[in-house]
Amino acid sequence: MKALVFAAGKGERMRPLTDTTPKPLLEVRGKPLVAWHLERLAARGVREVVLNASWLAQCFEPTLGDGSRWGLRLHYSYEGPEPLETGGGMLHALPLLGEEPFIAINGDIWCDYDFARLPDEPAGLAHLVLVDNPGHNPEGDFALQPDGQVLAAGESRLTFSGIGIYRPALFANWRTSIGAAAGAELDPPRFRLAPLLRAAMRAGAVTGEHHRGAWTDVGTPERLAALNR
Repeated sequence: MKALVFAAGKGERMRPLTDTTPKPLLEVRGKPLVAWHLERLAARGVREVVLNASWLAQCFEPTLGDGSRWGLRLHYSYEGPEPLETGGGMLHALPLLGEEPFIAINGDIWCDYDFARLPDEPAGLAHLVLVDNPGHNPEGDFALQPDGQVLAAGESRLTFSGIGIYRPALFANWRTSIGAAAGAELDPPRFRLAPLLRAAMRAGAVTGEHHRGAWTDVGTPERLAALNR
């Protein structure tokens, strides 16, 4: 199995820390945030990881190299000077990810989730890991049903952790799913992943699970400091 790590964002809420360092390379407990993900992916049996890059893209390879220290082959998907958002970034990386299901993880989260719990492939188009709603997202994102289905609306909404496993077929009709969203007309296109997931949810093609362990969206200097205390 291959994996994609989202690392292209500008990290604007983390400034001035991200003026010179991409957010996934900020250190948490003695090592870059992204290194925690690479370790857990390697433990899961992943051998090839694609890391997308845009903001301060030149910083990643000198720090992470070719991934061999984790037993991985690391590939870089450069998006240009402007990040392509999660949907555009994943679409842009598909040629490197191949035709089989792949794991994707946001490079700016920290968690203790065991990737071995992920299925080898989703039952439908995607399988998402959801967490309890943090203070900065009290309304949650999606509703997890007792049968494991994930819906865009409903009671007991949880927050999307930024961890999931996807089939490339999620992008089969991506232009229809995102409609006239700004950025879709660009080359390469820039758009969010959420509209594709909601379309798949309407078709009953998204499952999920509830991770009750540690999880942090490292979105502000204060959250980073809290992790390091």
